[in-house]
Amino acid sequence: MWREKIGEIVKEYQDLTQKIANPQSMKDMATYRSLTQALAEIEPVVGKYEEYEKKERELEENRELLRVESDLELRALLEEEIEKLKTSLQELEEELKLMLIPRDPRDEKNTLVEIRAGTGGEEAALFVADLFRMYSHYAERNGWKVEVMSSNPTELGGFKEIIFAVEGKGAYSKFKFESGVHRVQRVPVTEAGGRIHTSTATVAVLPEADEVDVEIRPEDIRVDVYRSSGPGGQSVNTTDSAVRVTHIPTGMVVTCQDEKSQHKNKAKALRILRSRLLEMERESQKEEIDQERRVQIGSGERSERIRTYNFPQNRVTDHRINLTLYRLESVLEGELDEIIEALAAEEKMRTLEKVS
Repeated sequence: MWREKIGEIVKEYQDLTQKIANPQSMKDMATYRSLTQALAEIEPVVGKYEEYEKKERELEENRELLRVESDLELRALLEEEIEKLKTSLQELEEELKLMLIPRDPRDEKNTLVEIRAGTGGEEAALFVADLFRMYSHYAERNGWKVEVMSSNPTELGGFKEIIFAVEGKGAYSKFKFESGVHRVQRVPVTEAGGRIHTSTATVAVLPEADEVDVEIRPEDIRVDVYRSSGPGGQSVNTTDSAVRVTHIPTGMVVTCQDEKSQHKNKAKALRILRSRLLEMERESQKEEIDQERRVQIGSGERSERIRTYNFPQNRVTDHRINLTLYRLESVLEGELDEIIEALAAEEKMRTLEKVS
């Protein structure tokens, strides 16, 4: 199956080479750039396959020599070379299969992360704050910028909800594995009896949409302004700086009040709205989503419990890949690489099974 796909790419490469060599192509620079870009994208695959075919020919030649060779010393050398070539071919095959995996164009995008308190009252809100801190540290380790878009803080320092953007190359490719229900098991600071409680928070991760991805027409939105409020409902601003944007066609509502400027809050609300609309459009394409979820780690559904943070046992368990680490504190400090790399490797393995 993978060789059939390679064959199609080789044919495409040959066709592109011929078109580029045609003097007519140079007359339209836009077409010429498009052709050269397409060629550059598949050239590494063709080069790797040529290397594979060369090794295949060498293997067959050595097998032919082995069939007629009677000298024991030479036979031993040939057998050793044959084993080396077989190993090399196996490695090249895996590399080629990886190169055939369709690249998700969203992976390089910035991302929006929305964390909401689930079951557990104030303790769930405090857990939201813990997760936000964990993700902020993880982003910092990767050199990405974190910008809070909207938050709903509580009096004890938690959040009923917080939405933030992570800006940096490849941010979505890492954060996308975090969508789902996160569960914490610990003795709450609000619990005097010392009993272990279970609380949850829901994480949703969206690739940030560019203006070219989603067009929001002025007539499709209603913008309301009001005074922002803090924990307990008290007003924290003397001007109408908080913004509520309603997308009339879908009824989707986004509010932002963290900035003192009405214009900044509106800009942030539109960024969130744009990304939510893009995700809604993607989810409406049922066939594409079903196909994608067959190869992804978990479905990314908000109702799916993906990870447990157990404080008494200093344990973090990712239920999708049955990975357990006994270093909860370092994970909450943003040391997520081991978990996310394991999830990415599992996703890649499942995708490879479809390519093989």
